[in-house]
Amino acid sequence: MFSPRLVLTLKRLLPASLYKRLDPFETAIESFVRTVAAEIPAGKRVLDAGSGEGRFKPLFLHAEYVGIDSTQGDPSWDYSKVDVIGRLEELPFPNVSFDHILSIVVLEHTPQPARVVEEFRRVLKPGGMVHVVVPHMWEEHQRPYDFFRFTSSGIRYLLEGGGIRIGKIQPIGGFFWQLGRHLMGVLAFAQSGWRWLLFPILAPVFGFVLPLFCYYLDALDQDRAYTLGFIAEGWKE
Repeated sequence: MFSPRLVLTLKRLLPASLYKRLDPFETAIESFVRTVAAEIPAGKRVLDAGSGEGRFKPLFLHAEYVGIDSTQGDPSWDYSKVDVIGRLEELPFPNVSFDHILSIVVLEHTPQPARVVEEFRRVLKPGGMVHVVVPHMWEEHQRPYDFFRFTSSGIRYLLEGGGIRIGKIQPIGGFFWQLGRHLMGVLAFAQSGWRWLLFPILAPVFGFVLPLFCYYLDALDQDRAYTLGFIAEGWKE
């Protein structure tokens, strides 16, 4: 949504506790992956499928971490830390090679997500785990490599259809977290051309006050039909 330079500036200027409330989706991802990493015993093989810039690699220093990416996503990213360049639809690894697979906001960027899940199952050892995050109500991003969005039923169907037994599927926030992201999208609109003149006027309201209110109001939504995305986990039987 925002330029990498702007995100980096905000992270430097704002207290970490405040920034996490303004971007709860990324906070949820970070918490989820940290929990996964902490629960994986030393020496296990972990495949980060769609590793991008390798931001999760430091969390798996105790494991045998392998990051694979097509390197065709965001042109502003530094893909120099990718261990293997390749397509997720045709993973260049032998059968039963990994104990765990991470797929963090990646499946929407694959034109054949069912094929990707089949490949996950192929390279997983029996009992191996898949840890997935997918978006539900998001803006288009990394175009033209942005193909799908997922409901809870959709990600369940996709994983089960690929031979993965579901352990959990949970929404990331509700209506107000989703609303807060859309409100901040006003600032994304003001990131080009003459619209930058509007940015300092809009930022206090749409980038701080309203999203912060939305963060705390989200507890009122128990249904979670409006959500930013889903965390899903399952294993190969």
